[in-house]
Amino acid sequence: MARAPVRVSGIAELRRALLATGFAYDVHSRRTPNLVHFERFIGCAQAIRRAGSAALDFAYVACGRFDGYWELHLAPWDVAAGILLVQEAGGSVSDFDGGAPPASGARIAASNGRVHGAMLEVLNR
Repeated sequence: MARAPVRVSGIAELRRALLATGFAYDVHSRRTPNLVHFERFIGCAQAIRRAGSAALDFAYVACGRFDGYWELHLAPWDVAAGILLVQEAGGSVSDFDGGAPPASGARIAASNGRVHGAMLEVLNR
């Protein structure tokens, strides 16, 4: 049986987007702006989920289950395959400023491409 390639979603408005994020294992000891980002997205996206796995979040963006994903303080092994998955599925991946995806995983955003600009606006408020 032939399988169709994975594709990102067609959602074009952030208010209709299902987003995902994660929190570093040391979220209790290291204050990060991700809680602020989470609060901002709650006000302008349809919903936010937290699966607990960066690899799963990237894969879900690539196959259209999530429309966007952002996270801070990841490691290179957390993002390397996910960046490729999302890009090959037609999505966008960048740092929070819209630059090349950080191999370090420091500040990374992935999306279906259609909501990417709006996500970056929220992340940079």
